[in-house]
Amino acid sequence: MSLTYLLRRLGAVLIVLAIVTVAVFVITNVLPGNAALMILGENATAENLSALERQLGLDRPLPVQYLHWIGGVLQGDFGMSLRLRLPVSEVVGSAFFNSLWLAGIVLVAVTLIAIPLGALAALTRGTVVDAVIGVFSYLGTALPEFVTATLLLVIFAKPENPIFPAGGFVAPFDDFPGFLRHVVLPAATLGLILMAHISRQVRSEMSEVLASDYVRAARLKGLSERRVIWRHTLPNSLAPAVAVISLDIGYLLGGIIVVEEIFAWPGLGRLLIYALQNRDLPVIQAITLLLAVVYALSNLLADLVIAKLDPRVRYA
Repeated sequence: MSLTYLLRRLGAVLIVLAIVTVAVFVITNVLPGNAALMILGENATAENLSALERQLGLDRPLPVQYLHWIGGVLQGDFGMSLRLRLPVSEVVGSAFFNSLWLAGIVLVAVTLIAIPLGALAALTRGTVVDAVIGVFSYLGTALPEFVTATLLLVIFAKPENPIFPAGGFVAPFDDFPGFLRHVVLPAATLGLILMAHISRQVRSEMSEVLASDYVRAARLKGLSERRVIWRHTLPNSLAPAVAVISLDIGYLLGGIIVVEEIFAWPGLGRLLIYALQNRDLPVIQAITLLLAVVYALSNLLADLVIAKLDPRVRYA
């Protein structure tokens, strides 16, 4: 992989993140309500509100506030939570790792299941197997997260005979079997939709590759079907699948907000809802920026993987 290509992609990521910091700061500061009023309550006097605004720096011009905020961010200081009175990095850090466990399990499970499912559907086009996988894909993409979560709770977390817990969280290092029991339903809620989307994409791309001239030529040369599939068909079908997976990370980050609230999972999504309800601006800014960084880096990684799978990308 050429160094020029890597530097160009890194530069694009840095530009995007710089724009995101401005957008996040401006949008959070034009939200309705007053952070000082949220802290002191409705009965606060004008003098107390004014004093707290000066203490928090809310009385300064927005450009000055932004420069102060971004300077702290570059040093790893996101400020103090207005509501919890704790360092934002501490509050967001613990929630981030909880969400990371959930998102990581979903991505690994989806990748290991969806790609083989899509490949199987492409290899069995027009059969019952293809039809069943197709029905699963359409159902998965049609059902939103809250509907899928409700169905899973009704089936697997009935109060009289629960197979899995209806909500809550157990730290994996404290009780790993308990963690696995708690992660099944939220991971399944997120994973079913992602699996449906990715398997459809893999089936579509692999079907096109199977009908291509070079695959037909490989078969005419007498190559075994196993070699045709593993050497020529599957690698050329994976590049679009990797692109779809990287784009679906955006859905995953958005879906986590809904799923964590439903299953009482103490991650970034639940913390963001709490911060929005209490207008905790430093926490909102930190979470939004962190999600943008994760999405940008995941797309960068996908671009590098695609460039590795398809050398033509490097010279585009």
